[in-house]
Amino acid sequence: MEFIRKLPIPQEIKEQFPLSEDIKTIKANRDEEIAKIFKGEDNRFLLIIGPCSADREDAVLEYMQRLSKIQEQVKDKVFIIPRVYTNKPRTKGVGYKGMLHQPDPEKGEDMLAGIIAIRDLHTKIVNETGFTCADEMLYPGNFRYLSDLLAYVAVGARSVENQEHRIVSSGLGIPVGMKNPTAGDLTVMMNSISAAQSVQKFIYRGWEVKTDGNPYAHAILRGYVDNVGRSHPNYHYEFLENVLNLYEQSPELAYPTLIVDTNHANSGKRYEEQIRISKDILHSRRWNADISKLVKGLMIESYLEDGCQKIGDGVFGKSITDPCLGWEKTERLILDIADLL
Repeated sequence: MEFIRKLPIPQEIKEQFPLSEDIKTIKANRDEEIAKIFKGEDNRFLLIIGPCSADREDAVLEYMQRLSKIQEQVKDKVFIIPRVYTNKPRTKGVGYKGMLHQPDPEKGEDMLAGIIAIRDLHTKIVNETGFTCADEMLYPGNFRYLSDLLAYVAVGARSVENQEHRIVSSGLGIPVGMKNPTAGDLTVMMNSISAAQSVQKFIYRGWEVKTDGNPYAHAILRGYVDNVGRSHPNYHYEFLENVLNLYEQSPELAYPTLIVDTNHANSGKRYEEQIRISKDILHSRRWNADISKLVKGLMIESYLEDGCQKIGDGVFGKSITDPCLGWEKTERLILDIADLL
């Protein structure tokens, strides 16, 4: 390893880029609202929606402005947590890894500029829209750079078996969604939830730390891939029943919750299928009251333009990673979801 430079610790970044009292109040209020949804005290449906990757600030902010307007229309039934994913896992470890690595996708990696850019982006979103957002916890040690801004964290299919991700999740203080692993074993996902909900003691950023456990750790179904690389969905009624049964077999787990990721292996990355899949899941909720209580939301990949593009193509608001629903389809889908609830 070549040690390039020592980066500021999260406390130093937070002191350099502090939050206003207004932002702190917005986050505290939204955290409380989200907790009530997980506890079953608020029946609104969660929608964790946004670009596969937050690749450029101006396009993300434009998307968030539009999303805030539609949130106002559906606020009685739907609670939106925007996806602002600033670091991206890569199956082969190469390629664009998100704004944290490359604030400008067409330039080289710069981690310090990336840390500052993602904090600035999340701060601007709260200021301009009142949203606090979701990000993926790809690197557990980096969470503290955004811990005073985030509303929700997902642990991805490649990370969910990792001990560090599980035990760090136990101390985050916000909901953490554990995806099923890429091979699809639901017991792996449930074990990760159990670990995250448990009291833990471990080493974190050079400190010996202790946590109380995170009661809001929960399940996310995202489909799976078989041993020859074919994608298979796991959002159908029978899979929802399976997760319900697994929770019933683990009565020690708090606030049983399932979020369904409508893209990835569930759609085979056919982004338009997210519309049909979303409505299929809502039908399953209507059919079974227990599933209705369990399935508290959806995760949808959406941006300003349909599909995806290569880095450098220059289409404003079009994904440079996985293909996403464009805005017109997104707006129609959110309204349809509200009508179907």
